[in-house]
Amino acid sequence: MSIFCIGELLIDFLPKNIDSEEYLLKKAGGAPANVCATISKLGSESFFCGKIGSDSFGNFLESELNKFNVNTYFLKRDSSINTTLAFVTLDSNGEREFSFIRGADKNLHISEVELDKINSSILHFGSATGFLEGDLKDTYYKLFNYAKEKGLFISFDPNYRQAFWGDNKIEFIKHSHYFIKNSDFVKLSDEELEIITGEKDLNKGSSILHKLGAKIIAITLGKDGTYISLNGENTIIPSIKIQAIDTTGAGDAFVGAFLHFLHNSIKTYDFNNIKTIVEKANKIAAKVCTELGALEAIEKL
Repeated sequence: MSIFCIGELLIDFLPKNIDSEEYLLKKAGGAPANVCATISKLGSESFFCGKIGSDSFGNFLESELNKFNVNTYFLKRDSSINTTLAFVTLDSNGEREFSFIRGADKNLHISEVELDKINSSILHFGSATGFLEGDLKDTYYKLFNYAKEKGLFISFDPNYRQAFWGDNKIEFIKHSHYFIKNSDFVKLSDEELEIITGEKDLNKGSSILHKLGAKIIAITLGKDGTYISLNGENTIIPSIKIQAIDTTGAGDAFVGAFLHFLHNSIKTYDFNNIKTIVEKANKIAAKVCTELGALEAIEKL
């Protein structure tokens, strides 16, 4: 069986270094694509579902996925619009801010997704652009409901981007709540926890998510590790110490590693098993922060 990821695939333009405003580095990006690349790099089969333009950027992105042996059967092309672009600014700690020129990813229609061809035990939804206007939002919901009906393991990462939502966070929260209440695994950053639950406190915030319906919760805390919660137990699993260059894709690598190890190593989701998986996933995520560009870092795992 395999792991199926749906969402945006885009070009990240990165500065030459953290002090530069010259955008000379073209990198493949998009949270679900990074998740897929990590899964494949670690040895599991992954399928990417999304849409790119019929342009040179789209060609580049497809070739990057192929390089990682990500199955692109569900990758679609659109000749009417450009591939989605993102411009990434890095601060002195490698933390990111995004600006977007949205393109083809929004046009993925459910009719283009052959549901009877999905043979995956895990479906992962990364929602950076999935809740914005366009066909992709409807496709997200229909595919999510399909996964529920089939009893598949559902993974969800809200991937909040300030550039998309600005002061209008209510819509983002509403969509996130729907997905959280039906997900087996929910991964958030501490910032996303506060946005979605209104709580900075990890225990109180995770309690709200569990009451919504989330089963396994992971809250990434950067250099401080990952908070996990399951069946009334919780703890923080420390990360490994590294000199961060670029945190782009670290959370995605964590998700990809978590799903890979979950898919291959355990059949029951008890707290001790999840702790072991998170320890491994933390190490993978930390390594990704030591390179500029998510896929380049994933390639060196």
